[in-house]
Amino acid sequence: MKKWLLCTFFFTTSYSYSQDFYKDSLNGYIAHYVKSHKVVTGDDKQYFRFFPVDEKFSVTAKFEKVINSKWFTMETSGPIKKTFRVYGILYFTINDTTVTLNLYQSQNLMNTSEYKNYLFLPFTDLSSGEETYAAGRYIDLGIGDIVGNKVILDFNKAYNPYCAYVSGKYNCPIPPKENQLAVSIHAGEKIFSLSH
Repeated sequence: MKKWLLCTFFFTTSYSYSQDFYKDSLNGYIAHYVKSHKVVTGDDKQYFRFFPVDEKFSVTAKFEKVINSKWFTMETSGPIKKTFRVYGILYFTINDTTVTLNLYQSQNLMNTSEYKNYLFLPFTDLSSGEETYAAGRYIDLGIGDIVGNKVILDFNKAYNPYCAYVSGKYNCPIPPKENQLAVSIHAGEKIFSLSH
């Protein structure tokens, strides 16, 4: 009996420590995001809003590579369109719903040494236009994040495009219809609370 209680204590303590470490790590990530933001500066940083960090929105997605995917023009918020291809498809379950998202590769960025391994995940969800930015949010990933055909997809790191803060200045990619989720993602960045 004592051995069982001891094991239970260590498991509970370890689990609690793991959760606290995760939340502290993500809160640190968010703090750095706000501090280093290139568009929102000075006192305007107080208008950032985020959902509380929730580990259930960090999911393991199955990755399926798309071979010989064709380049296409992704619509943006401005006059300059951007060229991407579907690098792969992510399959996962969130809020008890099985969904898919396309993971994109930028034709322009893959030709730079700094961003050649960059992968782009734009999406909208049922919170878009209500609690989160109407035109969608982004998550940054890299080819190195794909391990054993799996990807850790953390929606707590979802962030707004620059167009959420300044109108008419940026050409922000608009998530294609394939990346419109029929679930609410209450994680990551909310609507910026300062009007523009």
